[in-house]
Amino acid sequence: MNALPASAPARKPAVLVPACNRMVGQHPFHIAGKKYIDAIRLAGCLPLIVPFVQSDEIDELLDHADGVLLTGSPSNVHPSHFGEDVYDPTLPLDQDRDAWTLPMIPRALARGIPLFAICRGFQEANVALGGSLYQAVQEVPGQHDHRGISDKTPEEQYDFAHEVLVEAGGALEPIVGTREFKVNTAHGQGVKQLAPGLRVEARAPDGLIEAFSMANAPGFNLCVQWHPEWKAASNPISVRLFTAFGDACRAYRDRHRQPDPDR
Repeated sequence: MNALPASAPARKPAVLVPACNRMVGQHPFHIAGKKYIDAIRLAGCLPLIVPFVQSDEIDELLDHADGVLLTGSPSNVHPSHFGEDVYDPTLPLDQDRDAWTLPMIPRALARGIPLFAICRGFQEANVALGGSLYQAVQEVPGQHDHRGISDKTPEEQYDFAHEVLVEAGGALEPIVGTREFKVNTAHGQGVKQLAPGLRVEARAPDGLIEAFSMANAPGFNLCVQWHPEWKAASNPISVRLFTAFGDACRAYRDRHRQPDPDR
């Protein structure tokens, strides 16, 4: 009697990473920071960097996704998406990224696809769902300067800068297992008006929102203003965040992907 073949190991969950758009010399490139790709691998997932997507391709793309990670970027969300003019024209924008990530975010959430958003991605998610941003947090009375130190080494730029205070009873608290921890900071914009349906998960000492989630979404979602991907493997809080994201992506894969009968 022939032995049954061993079942093939489950494939890694596929996590979409929307690329930024950048000129390198005289040529346009799609790019994504390596630190985000490394963090997705830390979560046990397969990173897939996605270039500019046409509006009629978004749903087809999401059909292949087990998770979405929205990265940070030097660029800002164009303020026309929340009804304002550009305050500082010297700062970079990325309207090609805006054009498809903003409509993609609510569709991913509605499907229950796990979503983890970082820095620019955090701001994108708030705007995509109907919120607004401060374009220059450092100029808002009562707010601190969250831009960090731009002329230092990466290690200095991403060093711990302030505490975040975690809201009780939310989605973040059971993941990190604490009500207070230190984070880095490297952003000039921040949440002004939180979008309807979003829940504050953490704040900076000056009250600025540092994390939020959509409580009634059918799947895992967490948006954070700091950079947990920076040396994530050596930061216990980051490890917990990416482990939770990876677990959610695996659970989504197992619920929505049928095994291949030919394997």
